[in-house]
Amino acid sequence: MVYQPDENRYQTMSYHRCGRTGLKLPAVSLGLWHNFGDSTLVENSRALLRHAFDQGITHFDLANNYGPPPGSAEENFGRILRQDFASLRDELIISSKAGYTMWDGPYGDWGSRKYLIASLDQSLKRMGLDYVDIFYHHRPDPETPLEETMTALDHLVRQGKALYIALSNYPAQLAAEAIAILKQLGTPCLIHQPKYSMFERAPEDGLLDVLQQQGVGCIAFSPLAGGVLTDRYLQGIPEDSRAASGSRFLSSEQLTPEKMEKVRQLNELAQQRGQKLSQMALAWVLRGGRVTSVLIGASKTSQIDDAITMLNQREFSQSELDRIDAILA
Repeated sequence: MVYQPDENRYQTMSYHRCGRTGLKLPAVSLGLWHNFGDSTLVENSRALLRHAFDQGITHFDLANNYGPPPGSAEENFGRILRQDFASLRDELIISSKAGYTMWDGPYGDWGSRKYLIASLDQSLKRMGLDYVDIFYHHRPDPETPLEETMTALDHLVRQGKALYIALSNYPAQLAAEAIAILKQLGTPCLIHQPKYSMFERAPEDGLLDVLQQQGVGCIAFSPLAGGVLTDRYLQGIPEDSRAASGSRFLSSEQLTPEKMEKVRQLNELAQQRGQKLSQMALAWVLRGGRVTSVLIGASKTSQIDDAITMLNQREFSQSELDRIDAILA
């Protein structure tokens, strides 16, 4: 059956402008990190993309190494894009990244001009696209001159292979330097993607201030702390969970009694607000308007629905914010 998107898809989603640019992103964006590789049923991935778009999620976030295996998320996304979204390309924001290890040898990692240009060419072929809307440098390279990396990103925009340039995982001072170089080159930085949640507040130590001052947007990844800020682990560690599988991104050793006590107290506050913990955690990241969008992962359409429902209850009283700070202290 030919996919027909919901005609009311733009009625409930909130769209936020990226800093001082003309581009708006949905308050909730969908990341294709670990649920769109070859180990995932393609039909499930297809259902997630369709459902997300039906709810007004227009931004799909990828990277060259997403999978597993690396590259497979882009390949699968490209296949679904041709099947269901070919006529809807101009309604989508598609982003990709390069900066982590992608292929063997000295040219398949970090931030050289050689790597970044080759990587985006590969990503475009995998997805069957002429351009991506946003291309990120995925992490700082401590050895390549920052000017080389930023000049390569500027070059990709001038080639027409990316519409906007972005950064990820850059600390505040280095982000400020990179933003200044891009501005001088004439290709302003659109947005920065840091790890940010109730349990990861490093962006508050200067980065959010830099982005706001420079008119750069912010999209938070891992806003649910790898699933900890949900009701998933309130009664222990489920056998089919990420923590039980020994994932390097979330291990059972990280779920300490002290942390889980904080999660339980946060869950009680969420219930008092009439929300799930995951919804309150997403709303908290969006509080104050300094974060443009929260980037969620999903393996079920119900998880997308939960995130969208969060938009109905985004405001916090000062007493609620104070209580959250006290719990997390």
